Amino acid sequence: MFGIVFWKIGSTIEQQQDIFNILGVVYGSSLFLGFMNCTILQPVVSMERVVLYREKAAGMYSTLAYVIAQMAIEMPYMLVQVVMFASIVYPMIGFQMTMCKFCWFVIYMALSLMYYTLFGMMTVALTPNLETAAGLSFLIFIFWNVFSGFIIGREQLIPIWWRWAYWANPAAWTMYGLMFSQLGDRTEMILMPGQANQTIKEFIEGYLGLESRYFSLVTCLHLTIIALFAFLFFIFIKQLKFQRR
Repeated sequence: MFGIVFWKIGSTIEQQQDIFNILGVVYGSSLFLGFMNCTILQPVVSMERVVLYREKAAGMYSTLAYVIAQMAIEMPYMLVQVVMFASIVYPMIGFQMTMCKFCWFVIYMALSLMYYTLFGMMTVALTPNLETAAGLSFLIFIFWNVFSGFIIGREQLIPIWWRWAYWANPAAWTMYGLMFSQLGDRTEMILMPGQANQTIKEFIEGYLGLESRYFSLVTCLHLTIIALFAFLFFIFIKQLKFQRR
């Protein structure tokens, strides 16, 4: 669907709107896939939590073993999903077919699905039932969507006192990494309505605030938030008991 709707928009970038279109496909693919992955996973984790209570009481295995197994079993599914998605959508969108850029696309999509998956698991462990977990996730996803840099641009529209919401937003990090990895080195000139023409690199630095000095930081932040969600999932599932007798 994404490939058909945004067919070859990345191959010819001639004006400002073309970059916004690419921003849209990056926004839609990363957030939509992550949200769907989280939503599908939550009922499974909720049911398995009941089994954990029973088996843990019987002394069959520890909470740590359950958490490690739960995360490990999700990894192959996420990797297969990302590779299949990238192999189909990446050439259809028309991004530059270089191994480096394709690998960055796969890496950031995989990291995105990882933290969405772990976030869904964490919210289930934090809340007493599936309905509450789904509601909490939905509210936080709204916050992530608003401050991801697509609906409200960081440099142009987000007030300075709300900038922390952008930098504390994993969805914004994913969009930063995907956009910069694909367009950060492109020097083609684009038409700017009412302004002097700029290169693609100058536009994404000046308007979107995507700078090379933060690229490594954004990658590290992905790994940090994944580790944090995994740790919180372990703590919540270990310490919080919602079993009813």
